[in-house]
Amino acid sequence: MNAKSGRSRLNQTELEDLVSMVLERAKAHSMDQAEVAASHDIGLTTTARLGEVESLEYTNDRGIGITVYKDKKKGSASTSDFSSAALDEAVAKACTFATFTASDDCAGLADPGRMASNPPDLDLAHEWHVESDEAIRIAIECEDAGRAYDKRITNSEGATVGTNSGVRAYGNTHGFLSSYPKTSHSLSCVVVGEENGNMERDYWYSATRDASLLLSPAEVGEKAAKRTVERLGGRKIETSNAPVLFAPEIARGFIGHSIGAISGGAQYRRSSFLLDAVGEKIFPDFLQIQERPHIPGGMASAPYDAEGVATSDRDIVVNGELQGYVLSSYSARRLGLESTGNAGGAHNLLIPGNADGMQSMLKEMGTGLLVQELIGQGVNNVTGDYSRGAVGYWIENGEIAYPVHEITIAGNLRELYQRIVAIGNDQDLRGGIRCGSILIEEMKIAGA
Repeated sequence: MNAKSGRSRLNQTELEDLVSMVLERAKAHSMDQAEVAASHDIGLTTTARLGEVESLEYTNDRGIGITVYKDKKKGSASTSDFSSAALDEAVAKACTFATFTASDDCAGLADPGRMASNPPDLDLAHEWHVESDEAIRIAIECEDAGRAYDKRITNSEGATVGTNSGVRAYGNTHGFLSSYPKTSHSLSCVVVGEENGNMERDYWYSATRDASLLLSPAEVGEKAAKRTVERLGGRKIETSNAPVLFAPEIARGFIGHSIGAISGGAQYRRSSFLLDAVGEKIFPDFLQIQERPHIPGGMASAPYDAEGVATSDRDIVVNGELQGYVLSSYSARRLGLESTGNAGGAHNLLIPGNADGMQSMLKEMGTGLLVQELIGQGVNNVTGDYSRGAVGYWIENGEIAYPVHEITIAGNLRELYQRIVAIGNDQDLRGGIRCGSILIEEMKIAGA
């Protein structure tokens, strides 16, 4: 990726050859089954602050992991050393561990009939051959744009450029062997504003697989500064119950709590606020959650999951009703179900909107709270209790009245999901959950 670094990344063929070699060595130990995953990533990250380079980091990460099964016993080992001796040792360790672990009837590879055949090319790799000097220039330009936006911008936490290029390979003793490359690139900025002795900070970022689709440095810097300036003069508000509108970048996390609750691990461990919820209406009638793993260039696209199981389109929630869980082969067996191709997580979740963008939803809300940042981790995945610090704006007559801070929003996710009254068409495409603004009919807002 960067000629000056003098590094080269293993290509797909080389990684697949390594995986094949390790599988053969596992077979020589008379294991019943084995699977091997290998990866190699190279990257560059630089941060500029106050017009100077603050950090410049090159990464060259690689690793290979092997899991073996013998008499339903599992052993795993990994190494970042790709030498023959190190790989032999890793295989031997995994095989030794498999003799000491407890037998588990659910252990083992995914079913052979579920392996992906002819995995599609999802256009996930777009190399950005950016040199360190150019990356530094972009970061400085981004930060300069933010600092110059308004005289009230008095400081900066910096602008960061990041780029990563990697290859993943996976194979198992079912005869499955495949690999694919992928890239990710980002540009972010955080600035600090001051007015009447009060200081605020805010950020913005752009993230894509193709660097040509990143927002310009000026756009990112100015957006960060605009958000910061708009937060100046924040007030406290009285404790009340009122409508709450989550901005798109916050809304996807709000929906994400439900995905964690319907994961196979949470279900078979009996540690979910959506326990045994298939068939229940957990959202309003208009809400759909669609998994679309094969979106070209999608941030969470994948031709197969971490076990080689083919990914495919599915509807997780239809008209508010939960259709199924998010399962790997192991969690599926624990639950007496079939894998959904989600070993390693969900792939591109789409939540279609039933409303226009944020401005339209502010008009619909009338009076309430617009949340643009959440603080803390106050979510209980077992009970669904939700309590987060929040920063945003108080809305009156459908318009922003003033910024607010030092508040907490709270409720129970089971109830809050039922209170969703609108989802915007302003989807945030920068992550694995594509969701627009979410309007909640009412939440507890704790203020002064």
